[in-house]
Amino acid sequence: MSIELTEDEKQCLLQEAREAIASELDGRPGRYERPESVQARLDAGTSALSIPCGAFVTLHKGKSLRGCIGRMIGIRPLEETVRTMARAAAFEDPRFPPLRKDELAQCKIEISVLSPMERCPDPRSVQIGVHGLYLVHRGYSGVLLPQVPVEQGWDLDEYLDYICRKAGLPPGAYNEPGAELYTFTALVFGE
Repeated sequence: MSIELTEDEKQCLLQEAREAIASELDGRPGRYERPESVQARLDAGTSALSIPCGAFVTLHKGKSLRGCIGRMIGIRPLEETVRTMARAAAFEDPRFPPLRKDELAQCKIEISVLSPMERCPDPRSVQIGVHGLYLVHRGYSGVLLPQVPVEQGWDLDEYLDYICRKAGLPPGAYNEPGAELYTFTALVFGE
């Protein structure tokens, strides 16, 4: 299943992600305003914003990563997941200090809406730029979004080895007995 969003829905999600962060910084409730076209789709039950869906929100400050947090599996509606992950990317990514108010204007937001994961029986079938990876093995796990190997210029072997490193495992661990490798796709859009 791949999710489809209209351009208005994409813009709505980006605005809501920014508002979720801004309202947290200001210590006030979020003020979320949807375009009429998006509200009409929600009212008609045809908007993907109401579908439970996994999503990641990534913050870029200039060319540097400033935060990235996501949820692999859709538990809550997409719209709610994006708001929650935006706040988490800004304030809870353990790799970075919490975002400061003066930094928000310098950040660009990127959203990755995830398809359901599928078990990958053949790692050689992974397509760079199409498939994200999720590896679970020996009590460890790691995830890489589909755009990461493209941004890093990795070939398939580098991508497969890096998912192992991301999970805290040695390169090639995806081939070990008991390793579970999953693929997923993502609809990626940003400011």
